[in-house]
Amino acid sequence: MHSEDLLMFLGVAENGNLSRAAAEIGLSQSALSRRISTLESELNTRLFHRSGRGLMLTESGNRLIAYARTIKKTLDEANADLHAPAHQGPSSIILAAPPTIAKILFGSIGKSLQERYPGIRMRVKEGLASHIHDWITSGEVDAAIAYLPENRAFLGGVDVILRERLSFIAPMQFGPLPAAFPLERLADVPLIVPSPSHGIRTRVEAFVAQHSKSLKIAMECDSSVYITRQLVVENCGCTILPVAAVYEELQAGKLQATRLEPDIVRDVAIISGKNRPPIPAQWDVLRAIRQIMIELVEGGMWPDAEVAEGSSA
Repeated sequence: MHSEDLLMFLGVAENGNLSRAAAEIGLSQSALSRRISTLESELNTRLFHRSGRGLMLTESGNRLIAYARTIKKTLDEANADLHAPAHQGPSSIILAAPPTIAKILFGSIGKSLQERYPGIRMRVKEGLASHIHDWITSGEVDAAIAYLPENRAFLGGVDVILRERLSFIAPMQFGPLPAAFPLERLADVPLIVPSPSHGIRTRVEAFVAQHSKSLKIAMECDSSVYITRQLVVENCGCTILPVAAVYEELQAGKLQATRLEPDIVRDVAIISGKNRPPIPAQWDVLRAIRQIMIELVEGGMWPDAEVAEGSSA
């Protein structure tokens, strides 16, 4: 089964009539009928009910048409993108980011891309590292702005833009914080952390284990960063996050933060997958996103972050 077969099937399904579909596609009616019959044989199922009133989709046909429409949409977008000058940007782009980065970045990206590329249709997705891994691997997103994973085998392109420091975040009821919070002391503090597969937890647990200790888990939270922030505000425990993720709560006096000792720093990169490398028109958009990220850091809008060595606007 090829994309051409699905497009012919879609043409017949949407016309409900073999002769009209044949004229639209540019084949003889008999040739189109043979192609549909061959497709049904390959799939070992009937796709149409044939009657004097025309063709109607079977249950299998109704299931297949969703895939056919997706293929057609993807091909149409690819054609439009490849024929558009790079300075006009692509017709669409799908971006992903973890919640802490999405909170800082997506508003600025959306505003800037609308101004630079008025015709672009931008879609954003927010998810944890495991979700982004799956989306990049499957080609569900064009690119992601994410923390650089240790396993990079699935990545096609990596552009490290900045380095971000993590902090110890505590409720006001915790009492005054020191200038730096020793990592080994995390074993004595009730923590709200994500599940074990999450990058932050893995790194913190590994360090604490060097001191023959383990984390004191008060609660696991794989929901949005907003939920974690609210749990800490309500004195359910402390957490480890970038300062930028809790900036409003810090300004409002609802939370307090201090750096960790030693530092835990993460690289933030624009990444793409091997299965869906950006097309030429999208590279211009990714360069614009790189510039936005650097400007946010240099303008003080991304606290506790610094531009990575070798990166420039």
